[in-house]
Amino acid sequence: MKHNNDTKLMTLLAAALLSACGGESDSTTTDTALNQQVRALADSQGLTGDPSQGRALPSIESPQAQLGMQLFFSKGLSGTLDTACVSCHHPFLGGGDDLPLSVGVEADLPDLLGPGRLHSSAGHHFDGGPTVPRNAPSTFNIAFYDDVLFHDGRVESLDKTPGLSGAGGGIRTPDSPFGVADPTAGDNLATAQARFPVTSKEEMRGFEFEADGDNTSVRDHLASRLRGEVVALSGNTWLEAFRTGLEQPAASAETLITYDNVAAALASYQNSQVLVDNPWRAFLAGDDDAIGSDAKQGALLFFTEVANGGAGCSGCHQGDFFTDEQFHVVAMPQIGRGKGDGADGTDDFGRFRETGNPDDRYAFRTPHLLNVADTGPWGHAGGYGSLEAVVRHHLNPRQAMARYDASQLDPSIQVSNLQANTGRALDQLDALQAAGKSKLVTAALDDDQVQQLVAFLNALTDPCVTTPSCMAQWIPEDALLDPDSLRLHAEFQ
Repeated sequence: MKHNNDTKLMTLLAAALLSACGGESDSTTTDTALNQQVRALADSQGLTGDPSQGRALPSIESPQAQLGMQLFFSKGLSGTLDTACVSCHHPFLGGGDDLPLSVGVEADLPDLLGPGRLHSSAGHHFDGGPTVPRNAPSTFNIAFYDDVLFHDGRVESLDKTPGLSGAGGGIRTPDSPFGVADPTAGDNLATAQARFPVTSKEEMRGFEFEADGDNTSVRDHLASRLRGEVVALSGNTWLEAFRTGLEQPAASAETLITYDNVAAALASYQNSQVLVDNPWRAFLAGDDDAIGSDAKQGALLFFTEVANGGAGCSGCHQGDFFTDEQFHVVAMPQIGRGKGDGADGTDDFGRFRETGNPDDRYAFRTPHLLNVADTGPWGHAGGYGSLEAVVRHHLNPRQAMARYDASQLDPSIQVSNLQANTGRALDQLDALQAAGKSKLVTAALDDDQVQQLVAFLNALTDPCVTTPSCMAQWIPEDALLDPDSLRLHAEFQ
């Protein structure tokens, strides 16, 4: 039976490729056949278009998510009171910051987000460029990750049970040895992740706050600050906010205001950012007109292996969440100041930093693709500002890097070792491909096919993402209590 189904599917795909080249003359017949072909291919891969099925997800209207929003927008969680979580993850900027690489603490204008945000010349380690060595991933749909968070997977579910977001059997974090559960990680991956931006000197901690302390002392100090036990906040009504958010109106500050509860509230806010109501989902649900013919042809290319005339994207971008959550060497441009790797410290060895496995050098987590058209720049270091360029890179990384023009980047971004560091990643990719250890297969597509792939990727965008009135539900209204008067009111160029 499987053989017969596969034969039928290949017949449909062949017909699709023929119709794309003008093999069909009747447009109605062609459209009907194309719809059938795309749906058959999606069905063969078990796709529904809705990754939220079967998951318990918080609403932004829930008290805990509202508390998380208050915390997410407060500069009171940064060591020197100049940065908030939202500095790098704003809802109006695709859940990121619309920058290749972020500027965290010591920004020239702390409330200016996105393009134009620069590191102050008076800041620590000032070199004119951004301070954070990796691109800020979008918080949108973070709730659907079941295996790992961060580009290198340093927050990792140990049992990786589908649908549980790490809640099944312990979560490893940078506070615990590799492969060992962190007992303080919390109930899900987003909670575990929320424990770490505040400990990063470049992102939120700063270089003087708890200068000699470890991660635990940083979190304890921040919780003590919110409780009002240390002098740092000119005003403080956080106890009222926590009582409301955690629905414990009589509880004490010592009971409620802990960093464990801070992390859980931040995670509830982020996990509520579910944005999956896109045209692709509508098409799979039966709306033939939800996406255009170019997007449908792009879907065929996306889900078809290179050997069968496709682009083979779904080899790694699998399922309704469009990621296998594994680590692959793709050799995206290595820009910025790096993670301290290599002879001069400007390189970034990716997953190798966690595992020590030589095959993991320059490997990074497969990002999901929901809303991908609005969550760039793309790449672990944000080296591409064009979705088309990202597609072309995946088709032939070495050719793409030979044509890469660093002048597309803001001139402040560090690129002195771009070619050397990315060249080593390309060599690693070549070696893995030669050894049969890479899923990335060079594909020769024409310009029309590239545009079809881009059209498909655009069909993964929930319209809410591009509608300010819709996204406003994740931005605190003036009526929502500002517990420390340190709420970040974003400015954009």
